[in-house]
Amino acid sequence: MGVVSKGAKCNVDGCDSNGARSLNTVRVEGAGLRVSGVGKKSVLCKEHYKEWKKESKDDRDLERARFDRF
Repeated sequence: MGVVSKGAKCNVDGCDSNGARSLNTVRVEGAGLRVSGVGKKSVLCKEHYKEWKKESKDDRDLERARFDRF
């Protein structure tokens, strides 16, 4: 059972929504979201996860391209 299924709240400053996804804290901060708390994982609500996806799209595309084989 993960932290999201246990009812964890969003770790972004000023947000009290229920968490939807758990991501690496370094990657979340790299996308420009301010995370309250320390730890390896950060919990994001649906709205902040959507924002993270938009902000990190280019980085994720580059990461994916690095592993593509012809």
